[in-house]
Amino acid sequence: MKKTRELTKTEFLSKVVDYESNPSEWKYLGERPSLVDFYASWCGPCRMVAPVLEELAEEYAGRLDIYKVDTEAEPELAAAFGIRSIPSLLFCPLSGRPQMVQGAMSKPDLKRMIEEVLLVE
Repeated sequence: MKKTRELTKTEFLSKVVDYESNPSEWKYLGERPSLVDFYASWCGPCRMVAPVLEELAEEYAGRLDIYKVDTEAEPELAAAFGIRSIPSLLFCPLSGRPQMVQGAMSKPDLKRMIEEVLLVE
């Protein structure tokens, strides 16, 4: 069973950030920190990262939400975040600024980012 969750633009606006009604200020809307994977089905590095994100979603269940945004299905969302290369990973802590990382990351690197950016108290 998939542990990551595919988001449409509408869901993104309600679960992550509503950048349309508040374009100048980042106000995170989630109950838990999240990691958003901007990907495309044809992208090789994206396919390499996908199973790792599924494992992490299971490992961090209840502490972290992992979402996926298909840049082909949601081009407006990708454009709003300036996605030019995929995979691009958006780390959204409960407070503070989000961080974007481009390119495939190894599981140890992803875990380090999750611990340092998302799960800091």
